[in-house]
Amino acid sequence: MPMIDADGCRLNVAVDGRDGGPTIMLSNSLGATMAMWEPQMAALKKLFRVVRYDRRGHGQSDVPTGPYSMDRFGKDVLAILDDLNIDRVHWCGLSMGGMVGQWLGANAPDRIDRLILANTTCYYPDPTNWQNRIKTVRENGLAAIADTVISGWLTADFRAREPETAARMKAMLIASPIEGYLACCEALSRLDQRDLLPRIKAPTLIIAGRHDQSTPVDASVYMRSQIPDASMTLLDAAHISNVEQAHNFTDAVIGFLTQR
Repeated sequence: MPMIDADGCRLNVAVDGRDGGPTIMLSNSLGATMAMWEPQMAALKKLFRVVRYDRRGHGQSDVPTGPYSMDRFGKDVLAILDDLNIDRVHWCGLSMGGMVGQWLGANAPDRIDRLILANTTCYYPDPTNWQNRIKTVRENGLAAIADTVISGWLTADFRAREPETAARMKAMLIASPIEGYLACCEALSRLDQRDLLPRIKAPTLIIAGRHDQSTPVDASVYMRSQIPDASMTLLDAAHISNVEQAHNFTDAVIGFLTQR
């Protein structure tokens, strides 16, 4: 796994799959590493070169002092693409990864072929929830919010059926570097990308989770209405739909990218 420098921040990057094939870049949710995409990797590697990375402040990447911003996250992606000599990618980002995808679609349209925005939003009208989370984590650590976060990531039915998967996701969250997590929360508390959506020209698929309380279906419907010619798929999942509905998520992604 190469470490790629983005203005002094070393980012942990993995490249798998077909050499010379079309490239898909995957971008994680807050509190997750590139390991969250394991349910998709076997299928995607057969068709694509797959680029994954740990966002700054997460996983094996550096944890520079904040503040962070969507502009900074987007420029980190461009630094990775430049270092790998990749001109254009398909983008699939979930939650925070979808927010970075919106920034790229509007600000770096020449680098994006097709855009998949999963379980995400463009705007948080009230920063209070993020401010409360920042206070709790700063005072008590990530373990203090882990059960609440996991209950939003995965439905109760899924957690009962797949306790080992839920436990792995919880462990991934708790292992996140606290300062990086907090800097990302601060960026999310200021999120308002509504003006970017009409500027996105890439063919766009929005994936929503029927039981997603973090980025509700209404947020996806709004984005679909603002992004020209966007389409939308609804999965029977909570927030981390690529894990909870792994087969259906992968099928939606591959179908959209190959126009099956």
